[in-house]
Amino acid sequence: MQSTHQTVNKDSYRVKRLLEVLGVSTKLGLTSFGGPIAHLGYFHDEYIRRRQWMDERSYADLVALCQFLPGPASSQVGIGIGIMRAGLLGGLFAFVGFTLPSVIALVLFAMLLQGFDVGHSGWIHGLKVVAVAIVAHAIWGMGQKLTPDRNRITIAIVSAGIALLWQTAVSQVAIIIAAGILGLFLYKEIKPSDVPKIQVPIPKYIAVFSLILFFALLFLLPIASGLGPRGWVSIFDSFYRSGSLVFGGGHVVLPLLERELVPTGWVTEEAFLAGYGATQAVPGPLFTFAAYLGAVIHGWTGALVATAGIFLPAFLLVIGTLPFWDTLRRLPKIQGALVGVNAAVVGILLAAFYDPIWTSSILSPVDFVLASVLFIALVFWKLPPWIVVLLGALGGTLTALL
Repeated sequence: MQSTHQTVNKDSYRVKRLLEVLGVSTKLGLTSFGGPIAHLGYFHDEYIRRRQWMDERSYADLVALCQFLPGPASSQVGIGIGIMRAGLLGGLFAFVGFTLPSVIALVLFAMLLQGFDVGHSGWIHGLKVVAVAIVAHAIWGMGQKLTPDRNRITIAIVSAGIALLWQTAVSQVAIIIAAGILGLFLYKEIKPSDVPKIQVPIPKYIAVFSLILFFALLFLLPIASGLGPRGWVSIFDSFYRSGSLVFGGGHVVLPLLERELVPTGWVTEEAFLAGYGATQAVPGPLFTFAAYLGAVIHGWTGALVATAGIFLPAFLLVIGTLPFWDTLRRLPKIQGALVGVNAAVVGILLAAFYDPIWTSSILSPVDFVLASVLFIALVFWKLPPWIVVLLGALGGTLTALL
């Protein structure tokens, strides 16, 4: 009888955690404007500062891991946090909560507003200004924890400079590798006991299976697609390969998708560009641009197939690497490398803060004032991010009327 009661309590506890993950990630999915770097700021504020689901060091290490992996880095970070909070289903719930709102909004938004110039709306510009405050907050918090000495500050600033002056698909990966090598020599004294242990509730055999499945699909889907007429398998294959081979976030996936879809006639160039404009107006990951493209190809069914195809690689890679990541990060040499990598991540955030976030958002003194007010509201008044988002949208609307 007692065993049954304990099982019920354990199941109830799991369900409670899953619903908690779904609720928080859905709130983030409804309010996280500004692209992948801004998303990391939202995640840091909600998951780390407010709820303390992970410590600062482990969050930074997870961000560093996801920067190494191809695919949507911010979505992978969210999936990783969900997995460590509530297991594999937690990762799925975190993904659904963060992604589904923008999938629904983007398909509807693209269908309704195609042909309208939404890019110059005041409230959309206000959301870009919100991203300035969110990313500044993330840099403020992570910089204090991860760059406390002159060596790490120097690594961060040099990384930011290289990221700004050398903007290619491989630049972020190259910066992280170089910073890791530098950290390996500068921080040999880091001890394993200094690193908080991450509990990853995934058996290693599942991780290995996920990695095998990732590569199997990458090589077998093109073969299967070529065996018959271009149909659902071909659509899934195009989006799966795009999600598997892109480093550097949502904007980098655009040329891959364009090469896959426009020459085949599935999507016209005009429809492709109109959809990308609409994508800037919704929260959530930029990879949900795939939902719009899928809807253009074959309605809601196409949107779901395209979304599943482009995000599946992210799932498989996170599940496949997390169980081994904690073991690796606790090795003395790896820890020294991660100290350098984490400083470089702060630098990459700083570079992205300037370009494209600052340069595309702060266009006048009024924008600077609005961003400053939002930053103060977020950092010192401790207002919830969703209120800051609403204030930013309202501020952008009002300044457009001036």
